[in-house]
Amino acid sequence: MRIEVLIDVKTQLGEGPLWDVEDQRLYWIDSIGKKVFRCTVDGRELRAWEVPDIIGSMAIRKKGGAVLSLARGFHFMDFDSGEVELIHDPEPGMQNNRLNDGKVDRHGRFVVGSMDIGEAGKNASIYRLDPDLKVHKLDDGIIVSNGPCWSPSGETFYFADSWAGELWAYDYDLSAGAVSNRRVFATLDNSDGGIADGSTVDAEGYVWNAQVFDGKLVRYAPDGTVDRIVQMPVRRITSLMFGGPNLDILYVTSMSLLLQPHLPKDPIARGSLFAIHDLGIKGLPEFRFGG
Repeated sequence: MRIEVLIDVKTQLGEGPLWDVEDQRLYWIDSIGKKVFRCTVDGRELRAWEVPDIIGSMAIRKKGGAVLSLARGFHFMDFDSGEVELIHDPEPGMQNNRLNDGKVDRHGRFVVGSMDIGEAGKNASIYRLDPDLKVHKLDDGIIVSNGPCWSPSGETFYFADSWAGELWAYDYDLSAGAVSNRRVFATLDNSDGGIADGSTVDAEGYVWNAQVFDGKLVRYAPDGTVDRIVQMPVRRITSLMFGGPNLDILYVTSMSLLLQPHLPKDPIARGSLFAIHDLGIKGLPEFRFGG
């Protein structure tokens, strides 16, 4: 295994690495810095776009461009012009909330959770944006939404409320895009201060979670037991995604914000984009938004 700093971009809150298999490009965001980034598999051809608000997540569209979850709603983004257009705000008037992490299911629906900005109240929900641009609420009573992803069959949806200390699993109705039967998939070992952030599922059906503040990437077996732990050289890692031509490079985002000032400063490359090689594991291709 080899861990490298792919690009030392020093994002304030790097998040949401996304490998697009059609374009063979890696995308990621700076949530607080209000930017979208793109590069090649090896970090070349770096491009950045500014967006008008805090950004929680993004997905590539089948029709071109991207769909974004900005603080105040779902938006389309045109890569050529840089223009951003509001689709729908599912939480009008809820100024203590913002949209956060999201991914696309195998039917092209963008599933995004919101979060309480103060990370205290259970004010947040999970929403589904369909290709016809209608929005549906899937669950609520959440503090900070993170880590949405699906099993290889698409029939199990994984999700985390970061401060709950747990990863959850739901039954996912592929035809309806509905969730049911929420249960605890795994309980985090937070003895080193780690909490659940971004997640992905590999080709073997194992769930990977980035535990922010303790720098651990934890691989969970389908039964929820810990299979493997990768210790990163920085503590403030945020999310992860397999990419590259063979989907065998694990990309990891990090942040430079000192949200936990009592922690020691990371010795290198806070906010950088990392690439992990030679894990012997492949990921799954991400789907594009159908609208």
